[in-house]
Amino acid sequence: MPPSAAASESSETGSSAGTAEILRTGELELIGQVRGASNATLVCEAVLGDDTVRCVYKPVRGEQPLWDFPDGTLAGREISSFLVSDALGWSVIPVTVLRDGQFGPGMVQRWIDTPEPSDSVPEHLDLVDLCPSGAIPDNFRRIIDAYDALGEEVTLVHADDPRLQRMAVLDLLINNADRKGGHVLEGCDGEVYGVDHGICMHTEDKLRTVLWGWAGEAIPAHLVADIETLLSTLTTPTSALSEALPSLITPAEVVALHDRARELVRSPVMPTPARSRPIPWPAF
Repeated sequence: MPPSAAASESSETGSSAGTAEILRTGELELIGQVRGASNATLVCEAVLGDDTVRCVYKPVRGEQPLWDFPDGTLAGREISSFLVSDALGWSVIPVTVLRDGQFGPGMVQRWIDTPEPSDSVPEHLDLVDLCPSGAIPDNFRRIIDAYDALGEEVTLVHADDPRLQRMAVLDLLINNADRKGGHVLEGCDGEVYGVDHGICMHTEDKLRTVLWGWAGEAIPAHLVADIETLLSTLTTPTSALSEALPSLITPAEVVALHDRARELVRSPVMPTPARSRPIPWPAF
């Protein structure tokens, strides 16, 4: 798999000031730029005293226009998606803040270390991957059959992993229009993270994802219970989440988030890919 924008070495040291505080107030030292990213994506180190956190900085001025999302809103969507993940207690999205940087205001997100590929395990599949058709491992779920560049039959699969299932449910809540395989990272810490949430939170159904393996199945009860807690938080005007969201997304999008949470509590079943564009392209 090609590495994603947030999959490389990190030089995070210390956490006395708290990761969010370091990202929010530390000095951003530019390391490089992620080439090939749709929007300007800069790799930095946030330095506050003796603490350093490697991070990704996406300035608003570097966002590319989209026909269906208002200009200059992607950073707010990234932050609001993180806040929802954080309120759920799921930690799917790395710590993400909104702040000024060398190129103006933008999203700053903790960088995730991922293990280096091992030559000793050549057949190892990533959490989302392609494998020869007819040779899907028992612990993977089939998504779609296709042909590779050589004309060989392959199948897009993802792991049958509760960490991924939790991510798939989060994507329903935030209405993720771009869950690519490369946006799924298995960290060196054993956790699974999702990155690139700039096109989420739309009022219209925009769900496009590679995580269709649980289509039509019931959402586990413990995840539904977390969504019920989230819904209570969303309907409490004085909660930190309720106070933060209106500055990040539109009032209509806040209402749509409420509605999606209510619907999942009322009918906790994963949707099916019966839609015009169920999978983002490219898928990785």
